[in-house]
Amino acid sequence: MLKGFFNVPAPVNEPVLNYGPRSLERVALKAALEAGRAQQIDIPMYIGGKEVRTNTKLEIRPPHDHKHLLATFSEGDASHVTAAIDAALAAKADWENLAWEQRAAIFLKAAELVAGPYRAEINAATMLGQSKNAYQAEIDSACELVDFLRFNVEYMTEIYKQQPPVSGKGVWNRVEQRPLEGFVFALTPFNFTAIAGNLPASAAMMGNVVVWKPAYPQIYAANVIMKIFKEAGVPDGVINLIYVDGPVAGEVIFNHPDFAGIHFTGSTKVFQNIWQTIGTNIHKYKTYPRIVGETGGKDFVLAHPSANAEVVSTALVRGAFEYQGQKCSAASRAYIPASLWPAVKANMQRDITSFKIGPVEDFENFVNAVITEVSFDKLAKYIDAAKADEGVEIVAGGGYDKSQGWFIEPTVLKVKDPYYVTMCEELFGPVLTVYVYEDDKFDEILDIVDKTSIYALTGSIISQDRYAIEKATTRLRNAAGNFYINDKPTGAVVGQQPFGGARGSGTNDKAGSMINLLRWVSPRTIKETFDPPKDYRYPFLAKEV
Repeated sequence: MLKGFFNVPAPVNEPVLNYGPRSLERVALKAALEAGRAQQIDIPMYIGGKEVRTNTKLEIRPPHDHKHLLATFSEGDASHVTAAIDAALAAKADWENLAWEQRAAIFLKAAELVAGPYRAEINAATMLGQSKNAYQAEIDSACELVDFLRFNVEYMTEIYKQQPPVSGKGVWNRVEQRPLEGFVFALTPFNFTAIAGNLPASAAMMGNVVVWKPAYPQIYAANVIMKIFKEAGVPDGVINLIYVDGPVAGEVIFNHPDFAGIHFTGSTKVFQNIWQTIGTNIHKYKTYPRIVGETGGKDFVLAHPSANAEVVSTALVRGAFEYQGQKCSAASRAYIPASLWPAVKANMQRDITSFKIGPVEDFENFVNAVITEVSFDKLAKYIDAAKADEGVEIVAGGGYDKSQGWFIEPTVLKVKDPYYVTMCEELFGPVLTVYVYEDDKFDEILDIVDKTSIYALTGSIISQDRYAIEKATTRLRNAAGNFYINDKPTGAVVGQQPFGGARGSGTNDKAGSMINLLRWVSPRTIKETFDPPKDYRYPFLAKEV
């Protein structure tokens, strides 16, 4: 083992490339998109370093072009879950005993591979498989994934540096940050490639071994992530990538005695079911599992009468409709004062009318498709119900078309009831609901914002009145884990705004911060006494003379 206290490279946020006309990155990305569409690949599972294929083949098609076959993947069964757990546990001893700087080097290399030679490929995979435009893919699958890897290495070293500040005379006190005893299950969502990479990597970085199950619509890009991890030097068995139906995977994993934790991003209902299952099975485990989850939101934008109408409308159209509203941080409910509403409405209608909607391969398209037909049908149902409701005005959009892809027009609803269904329920699509309040009812609207939804992920206050900003920041303290002042409620940056919410939005363990990595270690305190006592008697026991 090397000797030394090593400083890791200081992390910096990966610069966002602009993909302007005739730029080198645009040329490279266009070529990667063409290459992806020109072939149909067969994606394996990765278990213990082996590529595992089955006879059950499921298809991957671009959400914006569902008639085109991109790839097939091998769906596994319970035996593959067991094999992945066995492979992880077999790799555990060597991995957790590897010096921390060697683990750091692997993930720093992975960051450089994403930022450099794999940048176009992973962005193209995210665009084709998840229907993200070039900019949304760039800030996700390139920049944010790189940031997670770089900053987490720094956070890891900061955790290891935390030691007891005092050692008494003749004593040396130390703290060792052990990996968890068992394996970690990473269950990742469709909407962010960076999250899909970070959830298994952050646990593995701290010396844990991982069974990783991505959402099926994200498998096309997950395969690229796994290629990068392997090239970076992640040893066989440390991260095992499987494609198995959720209940099938859960039946094996949540009954296994070595289950040590879950790193999750997904729906509230699924997370609550997982938590309940873990509670039911708690007597089966060697240790109390770590349960870390981020589950979504019903995120708000609250405008004060002092707000600038252009700032409000821009925050709304970007926050609600970038990546078709399929961000857990997306603005989906807004509260606008009556005095501002005419200008905000006109601005939004102007901007939404200018949106181009279509496939990701055309870089002029601001809006692309929603992820699946199931999502499309759900959103269409809500839009149809709104059209039939006398208490709802369709301010913009309202159309949808599934003939070529799962396209939903960016839709703005204005409701008379602040508790209308689309103000309360997470839709996960390009639907924004607006409630217009009387200017003198700002205090009352604060209470409505706070109690409308079970979620508490993101929210924003837009105001030029510092007293109103202070009031909203205080009164809405528990309504959002990420709170924005004069900005849209999306776009958290690793190292700048640690991300996560409470209430129905999750455990608020803040991805992109040291807080999250602390969940993947189990501290051990070590006290060493150099001249230990040789007699049990304390001085107070002596007789007085």
